[in-house]
Amino acid sequence: MKQSRMSTYLYMILVLCILLIACSNDSESVGKGKSNEESETNENANAQNKDQSEEKDEQDQTDEQKQDGLEKQEPEYYISEETATVLPLDDANEKIVLLTIDDVPDAHAVEMAHTLKDLGVGAIFFANGHFINDDEGADKLKEIHDMGFLIGNHTNTHPVLPELTEKEQTDEIVSVSDRIEEIIGERPKFFRAPHGMNSDHSKAVAKEENMTIMNWTYGYDYFDAYTEPQALAEAMITGEGPEAGVDYSLLKPGANLLMHDRNWTNEALKDIVEGLQNQGYEIVDPHLIETS
Repeated sequence: MKQSRMSTYLYMILVLCILLIACSNDSESVGKGKSNEESETNENANAQNKDQSEEKDEQDQTDEQKQDGLEKQEPEYYISEETATVLPLDDANEKIVLLTIDDVPDAHAVEMAHTLKDLGVGAIFFANGHFINDDEGADKLKEIHDMGFLIGNHTNTHPVLPELTEKEQTDEIVSVSDRIEEIIGERPKFFRAPHGMNSDHSKAVAKEENMTIMNWTYGYDYFDAYTEPQALAEAMITGEGPEAGVDYSLLKPGANLLMHDRNWTNEALKDIVEGLQNQGYEIVDPHLIETS
């Protein structure tokens, strides 16, 4: 009887040990499973954070490119040194014209920029230093640049460069590039000498400043006969300026059109752009022009 009872006790103890061992294994299994799940969750979170970080970096780069105006594009055109015309590098459209506006930003340049922006076309705005030496002028120039337009160097005081000493020529050019960079964060890529009159020294300075020298094909808004908007628009659209001694058309593919920050030019600008487009001319994007 005692032996039977002892056997029963031993059997119960054995069963209890088995149950304890089984519970212990289940607990370890659960712990390991939980640990694996946590590890997998952490890995997924880290991967997601990495993806989000990469996306943010890409977005930051895109935002910087947008802030700079336009993403960098391969040049499709170049400026002829002999004729100042805009010529295709490869198979780009030849029937184009370039719009340029000098002596900015005076009274009308910002409005002219808005007109061109609304029309979806580009231009180069050539700045004079004496217009951007104060906060008002600087704000105007920055607004034009922030709309996506290129800013060129047109010297500080608009002198006849060959009449100046070499030091004076250097100051006239470099001081404006310095000021433009201070305002918009980049140095100008194009240089236009006042009255279209360069010297060997001014050309050398422009080259040192990595600027492309640019003259023009034709322009009429500085002649008294073309200070009326309709007359100016007709002259720019046809290329003819009889009252300025041009009784034949200067309009041709690649023409580099000169305009100024003037009241009558501002009023004629929309008609000029649309008149050229109606003749099948594309207004070239200056960002596509090769620079020095």
